[in-house]
Amino acid sequence: MDLEMESMYFNLVWEIVDLPEGVKPIGCKWIYKRKRDSAGKVQTFKARFVAKGYTQREGVDYEETFSPVAMLKSIRILLSIATFYDYEIWKMDVKTAFLNDNLEESIFMSQHEGFITQGQEQKVCKLNRSIYGLKQASRSWNIRFDTAIKSYGFDQNVDEPCVYKKINKGKVAFLVLYVDDILLIGNDVGYLTDIKAWLAAQFQMKDLGETQYVLGIQIIRDHSKKDLLPFRHGVHLSKEQCPKTPQEVENMRRISYGSAVGSLMYAMLCTRPDICYAVGIVSRYQSNPGLDHWTVVKIILKYLRRTRDYMLVYGAKDLILTGYTHFQTDKDSRKSTSRSVFILNGGAVVWRSIKQGCIADSTMEAEYVAACEAAKEAVWLRKFLHDLEVVLNMNLPMTLYCDNSGAIANSKEPRSHKRGKHIERKYHMIREIVQRGDAIVTKIASEHNIADPFTKTLTTNVFEGHLESLGLRDMYIRDCPLICTSESGQIADSICLSFWDKTEWGAGNIITQDGIHSFPPLGSIRSPS
Repeated sequence: MDLEMESMYFNLVWEIVDLPEGVKPIGCKWIYKRKRDSAGKVQTFKARFVAKGYTQREGVDYEETFSPVAMLKSIRILLSIATFYDYEIWKMDVKTAFLNDNLEESIFMSQHEGFITQGQEQKVCKLNRSIYGLKQASRSWNIRFDTAIKSYGFDQNVDEPCVYKKINKGKVAFLVLYVDDILLIGNDVGYLTDIKAWLAAQFQMKDLGETQYVLGIQIIRDHSKKDLLPFRHGVHLSKEQCPKTPQEVENMRRISYGSAVGSLMYAMLCTRPDICYAVGIVSRYQSNPGLDHWTVVKIILKYLRRTRDYMLVYGAKDLILTGYTHFQTDKDSRKSTSRSVFILNGGAVVWRSIKQGCIADSTMEAEYVAACEAAKEAVWLRKFLHDLEVVLNMNLPMTLYCDNSGAIANSKEPRSHKRGKHIERKYHMIREIVQRGDAIVTKIASEHNIADPFTKTLTTNVFEGHLESLGLRDMYIRDCPLICTSESGQIADSICLSFWDKTEWGAGNIITQDGIHSFPPLGSIRSPS
């Protein structure tokens, strides 16, 4: 607590003044957190002094609050590119990031008990700088960092505002900002070292060296294995399985269903596309889950525990982006869900699932709508990669695979058909995307469509056959140096990202009425040696 207050005084965060007449000061409090290491053991105890931002009044204490953060898919794409080109990946942390920018608004805050200035007990703190807890704090910090990094010659990505690049005479540097975490990716050690030195001169920085963790994803390096499915073939969930009696509802309240699904969802978003379909199904019943729904959640947890060494493997001969699309119909609403996955450098970088806004009248219509959603994502990916300037052939159309001939034909030109004449105009955007050369929709056999695991339950053999196409492999991690070498003795272009959920209950654990369900690293990313 003393260290936290010292940082406040050092940064001249406030000054003690008399409270103006008619002004109500906002409150403040302490937030305590246990920081854990990679093994889940408590490493440090952190005390953060924050303002009670929920007492702020819009138009008086703040105006705009929006602040962007880097998307997980952007981080995966950059790591995939870094693997292909064997770039350096470094990490830095900004100390007390939110204290770096001056406040535009006049905000008064009460003095906190235990740290009241003697002789000035009746006075309040007039904030000079943003402080944690204020609604505009994150935005103020982002604007401050954006202005500073651009002054050093970095260019902001048009389609991803938290990704910056600096290219000079063959030297490449990418910077990714996620609140106060910074990833530095580049091909020249000296170039990156200069950037780190400049950042340290601008802000109080903590140099974390070679990246080992990013947003709970552990970066490691190594090899392979298999097991069961996250969602059993033939298992179906519906609202009919939700509790119907008061006793059934009461029994389910004692189960941490929402917390378990939330942890599974974050694992899926980070590195585990193989559980996308299963998590999508169980997440629909969070408001009123039944025992059957909870049983399936435990099946997914068991699957993750048995496949904890699964990693997303990036390592192809060519840096080519391809997309796959498919659909699945919800048993309750009868609305289809569009699913898509995009592969770069041999591994999945983007996977998404969106429930369609209409009830499809035919398989062709459902596939057509799914292809449209995938095509819109392809447009963003193409623009993002083109702006990075390191992925070749991004001026060529992206290949989007679909297994429905009718949907493919309709994506190229209007087709008059009684089963498709009612399709809303917004879904015909795919035709414009195809015509202007952003994407090409191509036929693929259903058994080769790797978006299949995102849309339905599959038998074990079929499911495992798709995992390698997604870049998911079981890489059993042994005690080995982080720098991997190939058989020829050359340094391998390898990288692993292993997800580790650090919850309040302990790293990788979910506590329920049935006991503790543990899931060590929930996934990884790597390119083979």
